[in-house]
Amino acid sequence: VELLGDLTQNQEKINHHGKRAAGIVSGMLQHARSSTGKKEITDLNALAEEYIRLSYHGLRAKDKTFHAEMAVRLDPKTGTIKIVPEEMGRVLLNLFNNAFYAVHEKQKQGAPPDYVPTVWLTTQKTDTEVEIRVRDNGTGIPEAVKAKIFQPFFTTKPAGQGTGLGLSLAYDIVTKGHGGNIEVQSNPGTFTEFIIHLPDTEASAS
Repeated sequence: VELLGDLTQNQEKINHHGKRAAGIVSGMLQHARSSTGKKEITDLNALAEEYIRLSYHGLRAKDKTFHAEMAVRLDPKTGTIKIVPEEMGRVLLNLFNNAFYAVHEKQKQGAPPDYVPTVWLTTQKTDTEVEIRVRDNGTGIPEAVKAKIFQPFFTTKPAGQGTGLGLSLAYDIVTKGHGGNIEVQSNPGTFTEFIIHLPDTEASAS
């Protein structure tokens, strides 16, 4: 019986590590391949709002105890922009998932009783670019970690919960795929904010 228990446990470990390895390989392939996506005129506000709700409901499906506020502030002037919608959707989903994860972790680590886990989505249009901000009032990122955040395979999540490829892939999609930029600001224990800058291709084309 003891041997059977050991075998079952080993099988579970093999299965767990196999899935993790498959996730890493899949992420590496996404990194390596050139984008096959076609740039399309896209309503950026609608895309961003769709993905923040998708992220939240996806996490709620896994953990019914999880609740967070969504503060959505969309600049109506943002309008449309020429992007690969699936790729930008993947970037946003990753940022939203990380933001909800951070506020959930802060909640679990014993935040003050009046703590309201919140994720902000803000869009803004300037003369030359469109800006997307994803902010959370979660665990924050230490300075030493912040410097490595966009490196492949770097993750702050516990073993098995992240491949460390999400943010590096997001960085590649924004910079190499769309000629934009992504930066992070954070204060440990207080907030994290990712800011995506995209050239306003619609404005430059007119």
